[in-house]
Amino acid sequence: MDSATLSALARKLGSVLEPLTGQVYFSPECHANYVALGFDPSPAEANGVALPDGPAYFTSRGSVMGQVPGEVVAAAFAVFNPEAVIPSVTLGWSRTDAATICAARDTGAIAQLVRLLGEAPAGIERVNELLSKAIAPLRPEGRPLYAGLRSLPMPDSAVGAMWRMGDMLREYRGDSHTAAWISAGVNATEIGLLSEMYWGLPMRSYSRTRAWSNAQFDASVQSLKSRGLVTDEGFTPAGRALRESIETATDSQMSGAIAALGDDIEELFNIVEPWGASVRAGFGYLSSGPHDLADQASRLSSPRTTESA
Repeated sequence: MDSATLSALARKLGSVLEPLTGQVYFSPECHANYVALGFDPSPAEANGVALPDGPAYFTSRGSVMGQVPGEVVAAAFAVFNPEAVIPSVTLGWSRTDAATICAARDTGAIAQLVRLLGEAPAGIERVNELLSKAIAPLRPEGRPLYAGLRSLPMPDSAVGAMWRMGDMLREYRGDSHTAAWISAGVNATEIGLLSEMYWGLPMRSYSRTRAWSNAQFDASVQSLKSRGLVTDEGFTPAGRALRESIETATDSQMSGAIAALGDDIEELFNIVEPWGASVRAGFGYLSSGPHDLADQASRLSSPRTTESA
């Protein structure tokens, strides 16, 4: 398979699964479960979608790795300012433990999917068969969030299994993306700035949801300029090429899943893409991903999302 075809398939796989998996961070059922554990409720909405409490987000997503300290969560998530992550996780572990909030995460995510899609959406068994094929060849080394999900039991419902395997593919790509950008010599603040421009957003818009300070942004912009990657107007040709190479390197790491699906990948796309549209229509996931968060950035005082840079 040529690299362009691989990239197109890998990116579409991520795109069609995103609202079915990333919905865990916006699920009212999850938010209610976390409130019951002592966390704050959803603090705001973005175009009708309920945003998560920061400590609940960091603690719940990090719980798939066990009760690890905030430094480990910050390293695994990679794109957030550790100055925000570490105290959030410390606070989280003062309110609950990993097993409890991980179970609350599972039940809330599955409950939202059942509410929006039903207990047995048409094609669910075939989707689970295909997702099982996709994750079978994926190895855990160097991928902490994917490895954490591998350690968890599979939910016993069909929708739950679909969510777990989709989340495994999501975090596998996210871990792979981190490996790609750190290998390219980019730091966490810089990848946020480069990514928002790559998505057609202004610098310091979406990346503000990662809790970086103006001083940290200033230093990173200066570093990118000194390396000839950006100007005051945006990307240089070298900068755009670097950011695209990071995405291509991420795509290449999905080759095992793409090969395992083979010609059946289009069948998977055809079944699950309408499900994602239903989740968005039900305000279970952001309608336009990072663009929604960028629109709200001036009102956000802490990280509220999980889409990888």
